[in-house]
Amino acid sequence: MPKKSALYAILNHKCPRCRRGDIFVYPLFKKLSKFAQTHKACPHCSLVYEREPGFFFGAMYVSYALTMGLLLGIGFVLFYFFGDPALSVYITTVVITVVVLLPVVFRYSRTIYLHAFGGIRYNERYAAKEIDLSIQEKKH
Repeated sequence: MPKKSALYAILNHKCPRCRRGDIFVYPLFKKLSKFAQTHKACPHCSLVYEREPGFFFGAMYVSYALTMGLLLGIGFVLFYFFGDPALSVYITTVVITVVVLLPVVFRYSRTIYLHAFGGIRYNERYAAKEIDLSIQEKKH
């Protein structure tokens, strides 16, 4: 089985340990009303995603960084490609874009935070198709 990259796992919201199991219960655009519903543990390797109570509160910082990058990008595009429109255009464009992309930013902030600060490394044994988790967990 070919090894999946960390970038692949982040872009597709996959588990950081096996890079196969989904982090979120539903695909983003199939059940938009449940975009925030996360598996408690990886469906493939049984890794518990919330490393400690309140772990994902730190994802707010990643969300802030992603949102600020989005706002700066919007400002740049409006200023240089649309001739510096009125302030109301900036505000309207930013508010609409942030509201529309809220589910995407939420998911990527949690995924990036879990991969970067979860203290979890990729392990090929957990990525294998045939895995006996009871034996694997006893060895650790």
